[in-house]
Amino acid sequence: MRIKDFQEMIFDIYYDRDSKRGVDKTMLWLIEEVGELAEAVRKGESIGEEVADVIAWTFSIANLYDVNIEEEITKKYPGNCMKCGKKPCRCEE
Repeated sequence: MRIKDFQEMIFDIYYDRDSKRGVDKTMLWLIEEVGELAEAVRKGESIGEEVADVIAWTFSIANLYDVNIEEEITKKYPGNCMKCGKKPCRCEE
């Protein structure tokens, strides 16, 4: 599935509920999911499920702001490191 397709699916399923809930409360759901991901990483379990939840809630926020995630990712991450221009990154940490 392409990023655009996933964003459209999240829009079709959740946009009405998300817009009624509002950005602030939707953002709180995202933050809660990030906390659940942190706990899953700490415990070493259900990591994939929690990553999926964080991504889905992130897409909900993007939809509320009419942000095209695929377009923004392509601009921000052009296929090489933005600092050193290399792939893989050769920047010193």
